[in-house]
Amino acid sequence: MAMELPISFSVTRGEPRLVAPTKPTPRELKELSDIDDQEGLRFQVPFVFFYGNSSLMDGKDPAKVIREALAKALVYYYPFAGRLVEGSNRKLLVDCTGEGVLFVEADADTTLEYLGDAIQPPCPCFEELLYDVPGSGGILGCPLLLFQVTRLRCRGFVLALRLNHTMSDSFGILQFLNAVSEIAQGAEVPSVLPVWQREFLNARNPPCITCRHYEFEEVHDTKGTLGVMDDDNTVHRSFFFGPKEIRSLKMRIPQALGPCTTYEALAACVWRCRTVAFGVDPNEFVRLSSTMSIRGKRGLQLPSGYYGNAFAYPAVVAKVGELCKNPLGYAVELVKKAKAEMSEEYIKSLAALMVIKGRPLYTRTGFFIISDNTRVDFQDVDFGWGKPLYGGLAKASSLISFFLRFRNSKGEEGIVVPIRLPLPVMERFEQEVKRMVAEEAVEVP
Repeated sequence: MAMELPISFSVTRGEPRLVAPTKPTPRELKELSDIDDQEGLRFQVPFVFFYGNSSLMDGKDPAKVIREALAKALVYYYPFAGRLVEGSNRKLLVDCTGEGVLFVEADADTTLEYLGDAIQPPCPCFEELLYDVPGSGGILGCPLLLFQVTRLRCRGFVLALRLNHTMSDSFGILQFLNAVSEIAQGAEVPSVLPVWQREFLNARNPPCITCRHYEFEEVHDTKGTLGVMDDDNTVHRSFFFGPKEIRSLKMRIPQALGPCTTYEALAACVWRCRTVAFGVDPNEFVRLSSTMSIRGKRGLQLPSGYYGNAFAYPAVVAKVGELCKNPLGYAVELVKKAKAEMSEEYIKSLAALMVIKGRPLYTRTGFFIISDNTRVDFQDVDFGWGKPLYGGLAKASSLISFFLRFRNSKGEEGIVVPIRLPLPVMERFEQEVKRMVAEEAVEVP
């Protein structure tokens, strides 16, 4: 189930260049929302897309096609061509300078056939597919997007990019990529025009915290077993859950809990197995956050074309002993509880918390975030070469994992879950997952 394949290849890169909008754009300052500029989103998030060859595009260079379409799309999405500055109370604003986004083109001595299932996250040799241009990785005063198009020997190519997360969430960057892909295929104007209106997700005036936000509460590691990880002391592996594994998990869940979604079953499994693998003192408490988009939620009518961050991550708390000893249904109930927290009031309370408390970072002790990207249609981004074999987020972090749709080399449709853990913990996690998905170990009729 775990995927960790030894892959190596070399890449020859050109010099990084700035791609600016093809036409003059407004020079102005635009505020981010109180959801956008929280400390927990002040980082760079990587994405990767793998495309096969297409006879319809013979003689066309994907780097040139995407670069030219990108420049045209930036006329509409001109804030991406600017740079972030910080105002009072750590408020972030975009200085719409029109400088542009970074772009690199490259060639790799490898093929999609050689890469196989390794194209799923954690993508091997990702540093080769997305060059970390020196001085470009900061939050303030740096390009807000970095692109690299890498041509492959098989005439396929890889598009990798890095996004300053304060600007957009997965749905937002997908909207932008769809605009680029439509222009690449001949459109003059994107089918969905961008809407800024970040004030829609600002705190009320005066701000007022009306909900409890466990994800921001200070946690004390009283037993010394909830240690905070960083990416440097972890290994990165990916787990594929196909129909068989999902069915096995759902068979463990009592019918009395009512309908159980795939996300609820899988999130409960991953959280429980991760907690067991860490060997945390049973009297400690751990937290799980599920990222919840507000797009399409009743009472939260975001304007069509809004491409800012539009999600929260309500947390639930569990005593370790109860989470690990109880059947999977116990964790499923908690996941359902976290999902039920999301509301217009919750998002407004979160925005108020950011303003009142200075835009703090979420707690890190005993904390785990799962981001469900299975409904973000990255697999439909088509620049003319057809749909990608894989498209989406490129890697997890020590505290954040995510779910993505993936079709493996056997043709199975499922969900891939990348995760970072210290090596001994990863080995225990893998054994726990195998036990949970074993059909012969069903806990409930």
